[in-house]
Amino acid sequence: MTVRRLDIHRRDRGERALVTLVGEIGPASAPLLRAALEQCLRDGMTVIDVDLTTVGSCDAKGLDVFLTASRRAGRAHVALRLHHPCAQVARLLVDTGSAALLLAAPARPVRPLLLRGVRDTNSAGSPAGGPRAPGDRAGVPTVVKDGIRLRRLTRQQAEGMSEDIADLAVAPTAGSSEQAHRERSDFLRRLAVSARRPGFALLVAETTVLVGCAFGFPVGPGGRSERGLQESIGRLTGGGRFLLLTQVVECHHAQYRDIGRRLQQSLLADRHAALGVALLRPSDGAGQAAYESWGWRNLGEMVGLPGRGAPCVLTLSRESEPALPAPRAVGSGRA
Repeated sequence: MTVRRLDIHRRDRGERALVTLVGEIGPASAPLLRAALEQCLRDGMTVIDVDLTTVGSCDAKGLDVFLTASRRAGRAHVALRLHHPCAQVARLLVDTGSAALLLAAPARPVRPLLLRGVRDTNSAGSPAGGPRAPGDRAGVPTVVKDGIRLRRLTRQQAEGMSEDIADLAVAPTAGSSEQAHRERSDFLRRLAVSARRPGFALLVAETTVLVGCAFGFPVGPGGRSERGLQESIGRLTGGGRFLLLTQVVECHHAQYRDIGRRLQQSLLADRHAALGVALLRPSDGAGQAAYESWGWRNLGEMVGLPGRGAPCVLTLSRESEPALPAPRAVGSGRA
């Protein structure tokens, strides 16, 4: 008999705990789930959010764990809420009359028959900016290799995991703590600004921990804030629409050396974009080298963008797409 594994990740913010479950909830894993929820109560959490995005199934024993924990939480005036169940779990909650007790309340009324699609409602965190990523139809992430999963985060999930993503993006260095704090603050600001853009999408790569992420938003004709960039890229490549990748992060480990490229290509496919664009500081030689190792084409510095100085522009064509027109000659490394 195969034992279904359940990985449990917990992250606290003050008296609020976010518990993310990955795997299957059944007889073998229910005790582990019960212990994790009881520990949250013992630690004095006042809100316990349980993210079921990457839970493939839950049986009666798992449901009993949630109901028991909810009753104990209620007696202690603690809120326990389940978020983003897959179709099977949502049906289980509806059929047993447990949905109203356990599910996080949506922003607008949802008919019981639609609860299986609760991941698509705004309150439950709609997939950021559009259709789901390939392989994510039932809340199960895409497995690429060696147990590495690619999963799209909603805006709400991205906000909840922003500190964890920053831990991966800003690795400890021999530099000053002040510099590390500045880089971390800059990363979090960039993530927050990108998340407010229409069509924002963020993919993470994970095993039992985060090993990579990529995020960005589409730019096309008619957009006001990025009009100058859109027109310049259009003149260079002949393409009117593209995905601006704000950040790509991968774990510096030989096992994950290919994950950056996989994240980028998956993000382009997720946004149905044939072209990816990244803007890097000319002084960021290491960043440019990393992007070029992932297959990006460095077009040199682009002058004349309001407020941007002269960033280096790099482009990436989506795999299996026809080759884009070659950029015009830029001369002296400047576009």
